[in-house]
Amino acid sequence: MITWFDALLVTLLAIVTALGARRGLAGLAWGVGGVVVAFVANILGFGVLVATALALVLGVVSAIAISRMIPDPMEQPWHLALGAVGGLLMGGLLISALALSFPLAVRATPTGKQALYPSPDLNPNLYEAVANSAIQNSLRSVWSGSMAERTLLVPDRAK
Repeated sequence: MITWFDALLVTLLAIVTALGARRGLAGLAWGVGGVVVAFVANILGFGVLVATALALVLGVVSAIAISRMIPDPMEQPWHLALGAVGGLLMGGLLISALALSFPLAVRATPTGKQALYPSPDLNPNLYEAVANSAIQNSLRSVWSGSMAERTLLVPDRAK
């Protein structure tokens, strides 16, 4: 079932993909660089403030490097397609992180602890939209996925 939350995530993905396409070849470098910067900031595990500062510094440095190395954003028509791929990478990372960023609830059951995602303590309208989200449900494998996946998408639950 597709919810209003899915519609927002798909809209965000379309916008970021279009931004990448508009930048052309620089959009590919931007998308790949953004994923690498997010991974590096998350893997170092210094905490939210330090990771944010590190991501901002690495982002600015990579943006300056990209603008100097690739000055003309649309020199060739095929640059648009590569830029769209970069935007799709960055957009996919953003919507995945957003879909998995809601609070997790832990309940004690007779068989042990049970994790519930998203937490049923959320506002009922928000809970329904997120719990029934097709995108969020397709990302459930991340919780038991590789360490790299968890580090990139849910760094607070990677360990």
